Order: sequence, then structure tokens, then C-alpha cells
Amino acid sequence: MPSGLVALLDDMAVIARAASSSMDDVAVAAGKAGTKTAGVVIDDAAVTPRYVTGLSPARELPIIAKIARGSLKNKLVFLLPAALILSEFLPGAIIWLLMLGGAFLCYEGAEKVLEKLGAAKHGATLEDHITDPVAFENQRVSGAIRTDMILSTEIMAIALNEVAAETLVMRAAVLAIVGIAVTAAVYGAVAVIVKLDDIGLHLTQKSGAAARALGAFLLRSVPHLLTMLTIVGTIAMLWVGGGIIVHGTHEVGFHAIYDAIHGAEQAVASASGAAGGVLGWLTYAALSAVLGVVLGAAIAIVLHKLLGVGSGHGH
Repeated sequence: MPSGLVALLDDMAVIARAASSSMDDVAVAAGKAGTKTAGVVIDDAAVTPRYVTGLSPARELPIIAKIARGSLKNKLVFLLPAALILSEFLPGAIIWLLMLGGAFLCYEGAEKVLEKLGAAKHGATLEDHITDPVAFENQRVSGAIRTDMILSTEIMAIALNEVAAETLVMRAAVLAIVGIAVTAAVYGAVAVIVKLDDIGLHLTQKSGAAARALGAFLLRSVPHLLTMLTIVGTIAMLWVGGGIIVHGTHEVGFHAIYDAIHGAEQAVASASGAAGGVLGWLTYAALSAVLGVVLGAAIAIVLHKLLGVGSGHGH
């Protein structure tokens, strides 16, 4: 009996170690996949605060919670099963889905650049007169969830591409972890960002000089923070979108763009000594962003000038 019990405990220990190792593998894969989505995540965090501007401060967090729930539903209910089915039965389509999403990111980023340069704005504006606050809030939430679906599709596609060679269970676990972690990170950050001005105002009413100074600093900083997020988000979209196109075209057999950009990266890296790694990467990112601007601007011109289509993404 003791030997049987010891054997059972040994078996349980082996199973536990295997499960622990498997979870470590999932965590590592999820971390690797998650870092690849950084550019899209930054854009998601930069875009979302706009959906609560012009609304009552008391409704900001409830609205963000609604959008977060919709985002989680997008990722786990719709996109995760679709991604697993695609990777199981049509894995060759993943790279084309990635490039389609990359082209969309280039278009989004380039359109923002063009608007800053004086081109006509497309999509809904945030200055409309609000006659029905409830309907307006619902419309704003629906618009945010639709935009999130596009960004979430790209996040899940990027993550899936990183673990395409793993087992079905591993892919499912990684996508679920990335989906939950990204949603929590994005909307947690957004909740903090949209409440920074309220926090600042609260601190300015404190008796301590340090608290009042911090409050005044926050009130001054929030508009600049939102502007910076928009700029960083735009750059990230162009860099990530362009990078996806660079690698995607290489994967499907068209090597010219990849060879040119990576050739420039290696040339800068080899000529820069100790700083070669950083400067080489910056060269790659900058050239990818330039490609993103060119491709995105071409798409925008075709859609708006030739086909007369509005952007419809409400950014």
C-alpha cells in the first residue's frame, strides 16, 4: 500500500511538474506574442479616450467598462475561435490576414498624417450637439467596440502568427491570455488617463502645497499626454503596419522590400559600433514607417478620391 501511494504521489508530482512546465511555456509564448502587438495596443490606448470626451465625468468609467466588456467579447467569443479554425484548416491564410491588417494600420496612420497636413477629415466628429445623452452614449460605445474589433483582429492575428507552429491547445491558451492581458492593460490605462484631470482637480483642493502642486501639474499635463499618445499611436501604427508588410511580402516570395530595408538596417548597424543594435533597429522602424505612410496614403487616395468612400472608423 505505501509503495502504491508513493507511486501515485510520484505520478502526481510528474503531472504537476509537466503542467507547471506547460504553463511556463504558455506564459513565455504569450509574452512573446504580446510584445509583437505593442504598436496596435498603443494605438488602441490612444484612440479610446476620445470616446468619453464631451460626456459627463460620472459616465466615463461606466462607458470604459462597457467598451472593455465588448472588447473582451470581440477577442474571446468571436476572434479566438475564428483564429483557431483558420490556423487549423487554412494556416496559409494567416500571413494574408496579417498583411490586410497591416495595410489597414498603414491607412489609419497615413490618414491621420494627411489630416494633420490639411487634408479633409473623414468619419464622425465629436463636436455634434447632444440631444439624447443615452442614445449618444450607446452610439459612442458601439462605435468604440467596432473600432476595437478591427484593432483586436490585428492583435490576435499578430499573436497567432507568433505561435502558429504550436499545438491547438497551446495556441488557444496563448490567444486567450494575450486577449485578456491586452484588454486589461489597454482599458486599465485608459481609465487612469481619462480620470487624471479629476484626480488633479481633487488634489488642487487639498491643504498641502505639494498635493496642490501635483494637482496643478496633472491638470496642465493631461491635454499634452493625450496629444502625445495620439502621436505615438500614429507612429506605432505606421511602424507596425509597415513592418508587417515588409515581413509579409518576404514570406510570400517578394523579397525586394525586405532586402532593401534589412540591408539598410545591417549597414547602419555595422557602421555604428556599440550603438549599432539600437541604431539599426531605429533604421528598420523608420523605413517601415515610411513604407507605411506611402502605402497608407495610396490606399486613402484610392478610397476617398477615386472611389468616394469615407473612412468610417470614427477616429
